[in-house]
Amino acid sequence: MQVVLVSPEGEVADPDSPVLHADDLGIVHGDGLFETMLVREGRVCGLDRHLARLTAAAPVAGLPAPDPGRIEAMVRTGVREWRSVHAGEGMLRLVYTRGREHDPSGDPTLYLTIAPVPDRVESARRHGVRALTLPTAYQPGLAATSPWLLSGVKSLSYAANIAALRHVRGLGVDDAIFVSASGTVLEGPRSTVVSVIDGALVTPPRDDGVLPGTTQDALFELAESEGIGTDQRPLTVTELYSADEVWLLSSVTLAARVRELDGRACGAGSVIDVADLVHRSAGS
Repeated sequence: MQVVLVSPEGEVADPDSPVLHADDLGIVHGDGLFETMLVREGRVCGLDRHLARLTAAAPVAGLPAPDPGRIEAMVRTGVREWRSVHAGEGMLRLVYTRGREHDPSGDPTLYLTIAPVPDRVESARRHGVRALTLPTAYQPGLAATSPWLLSGVKSLSYAANIAALRHVRGLGVDDAIFVSASGTVLEGPRSTVVSVIDGALVTPPRDDGVLPGTTQDALFELAESEGIGTDQRPLTVTELYSADEVWLLSSVTLAARVRELDGRACGAGSVIDVADLVHRSAGS
């Protein structure tokens, strides 16, 4: 597998060379942020949206504002190198940490990698996924009063999300949808939930502990320009069961239809071609 690494200095580096110190706070505490993007046909999908989300998340996480120009230069270097060694899609991961624990006056750590898109992506796009709802202790409204929880921030503290995926896959299922303590739908471990209800696209509100989804944002912008209704409001699991369709949207997979939720077959008869809209909006 060919992996492209762009170092903190903005140069292409040997992917087997060390990039992090052992006391980097991104490793020892998960203290940092990351963004994952799709590289397709020589460009990065939704780069501006990802940089805006990273910039908005930095002060919430107590990190200095990242330099967009520096990141854009790193991305250009990485994509140019990727195109020279690989013809297919790539998964770009940008990592931004607080830096070294024992050098508090030092600079934050910033680097990126580009690797082939995982095999699971094509299957999810083509065939959809089976998912389970998983309970959480999150209470609606908690994000606004407890910013230290980093709700709605794409933090490196991602162990619980990955554990959720391991759990459902151990049960023979592909993905998960988190549900709040009051029963409202939140998001997937690495996706935004979008349902089609009464001819409109509906997603949980962002101020309710849900990460602002760049793919969902681009989808809604295009849908609204084409006269398709959109809404951000609380959703229940029961509404997902009866929805025309349920989709999990993410930056790399783009759109995966939930064909089965909690063992129940999900609808597949929407008049809205969600997959087409998502793929057309991916570059915005």
